[in-house]
Parts: sequence; C-alpha cells; structure tokens
Amino acid sequence: MRIFLIEDDEIYAEFVKKALGQNSEYQINTFTTAEDALKAVNGSLPDVLIIDYKLPGMSGIDLYEKIKDQVGENNKVIMLSALDDGNMVLSFIQKGVRDYVIKDENVIESLEAILGGKEDDYYLFD
Repeated sequence: MRIFLIEDDEIYAEFVKKALGQNSEYQINTFTTAEDALKAVNGSLPDVLIIDYKLPGMSGIDLYEKIKDQVGENNKVIMLSALDDGNMVLSFIQKGVRDYVIKDENVIESLEAILGGKEDDYYLFD
C-alpha cells in the first residue's frame, strides 16, 4: 500500500512514519509541503494520502481540492489536525473528506483503523 504523508512538522512526520512503518505492507513517502506532494502525485495518486490540515503555503484542504477529482474508490484521504473543531470537520465533510484524525495520543491507532478498513471501530466518520 503506497502512502503519502504530508506533514510539515518533520519530527511528528517521522514519528507517524516509524509507527505505521512497522507494517511491512505500508510504503510511506513523506512530504513537508502540499506543493511537493502534488508534484510527486503527478497524475497517479497513492493508495492513501494522510494530509495535515495546516501546512505552509497550500493548506491540506486546498491540496485535497486540487486532487479530489482523481480520488477513486480505492483511494483514501485522511485529514490530520491538532484542532478538534466541529465546524472545521463539517467543512471537510461538505468538501468530500471522509476521514479525519485528531493529532492526539490515539493518532496511530486511529490511522491504523482507517488504513485497515476499521473506521467504524473508532469515532470517525466514513
């Protein structure tokens, strides 16, 4: 499973990559900006995009808007945010984002649940 992790905090990105990377099925590429990830997509989306909402330059939701026409049944887009804001989550849903994870002590378990197709086991929307 090809995964793009777009996270500007390099220490946090390394933490997520190492934790998820324990699953040998996951091939994880990290990017610090939406612009770099967009160049790497180059018309071919990975299986999963894990996108931090707040990025320097183009925001995570702006990146999603640019690629959403390419997102198919076999792609997952997971929005990450340190903010637990109901209005923001609602705006994500309205734009088509189906998976949202708060950067808290359960972030790895939540991401693993989504990647494993077990979203319903957590307080996530699908």
